[in-house]
Amino acid sequence: MEQMIDLRSDTVTRPTPAMLEAMLAAPTGDDVYAEDPTVNRLQDMLAERFGHEAGLFCPSGTMANQIAINVHVSPGDEVVCHRLSHIYNYEGGGIARNSGASVRLVQEPRGRMPAEVIRSEVNPADSHFARTALVCVEDTVNKGGGAVQPTELLKEGSEACRDMGLPFHLDGARAWNALRHTGMDWTAYGTIFDSISLCLSKGLGTPAGSVLLGSREFIAEAHRSRKVMGGGMRQVGILAAAGIHAIEPHVDRMEEDHRRASDIGSVLSQHPAIAEVDPVETNIVIARLSGGRPASDLVAAQQDAGILCSAFGPDKVRWVTHLDFNDDDLTRVLSALRDWH
Repeated sequence: MEQMIDLRSDTVTRPTPAMLEAMLAAPTGDDVYAEDPTVNRLQDMLAERFGHEAGLFCPSGTMANQIAINVHVSPGDEVVCHRLSHIYNYEGGGIARNSGASVRLVQEPRGRMPAEVIRSEVNPADSHFARTALVCVEDTVNKGGGAVQPTELLKEGSEACRDMGLPFHLDGARAWNALRHTGMDWTAYGTIFDSISLCLSKGLGTPAGSVLLGSREFIAEAHRSRKVMGGGMRQVGILAAAGIHAIEPHVDRMEEDHRRASDIGSVLSQHPAIAEVDPVETNIVIARLSGGRPASDLVAAQQDAGILCSAFGPDKVRWVTHLDFNDDDLTRVLSALRDWH
């Protein structure tokens, strides 16, 4: 029996043999005391590469984002983000639950946050309104089909925020994919934002973890919030070592993920049972079925063919390519899609 191909997410990967060797060899210490040398090395490495002063290793991207929000805002404040954003849709209502803040949603195409829209969503300095305290952007945009934020749009949004005295946070769960797509310098990209959450367990293929970046003062407060949220871990260098190992080679190879996703998108766009495919820029493919057919029809057919994908709404299906998906797997997926009716 052929092995199942899992394209539900890029979080399903397993450590490579070389990554496991790096993890086993990692020197460790107690990270709650900031004494794990491998964690400290990873934090310093990413802070330097992205033009920030300090970093903080967190168990997950959700926690890194929630810590950032918690540091940036006070109870009763408002966070401006996109309607498609992960922090709004997939973090369990954490903005309200963890930080007591409300949310103002932007509705622009593909998860974009133009400067003029940001300016228009900032509340006036009037006690009738929540105080706008933070603007968050996501790159790439998961629910936008892995859309890459245009660099100039990000820069203009950053300038608008700084003009208004607002911090600009990046949910960079798949920023690696964006950087591989654009070829932009990491430092130039990083300095657009006041804080950044970088996920290690998606495109980089590590077992767990994200790193939050910002100023020294911001990270000192983030350390406190991480403790309150239960994110303080001990000899976590074994996980940080996986990130250090993966950063360069696994970012370079992401072009393979993007190419394979593009091939899936091309076959879907020509299929008579597919009404629409979101533009494929990175490693996510989202297709909408035609004629009111439910997503479950295609998800079930793919599973029967030995392929796992995800319903992404009542009539949409998502595939995510990754480190453990190769060209032989791609051939099987394309064949199964062509055979489906």
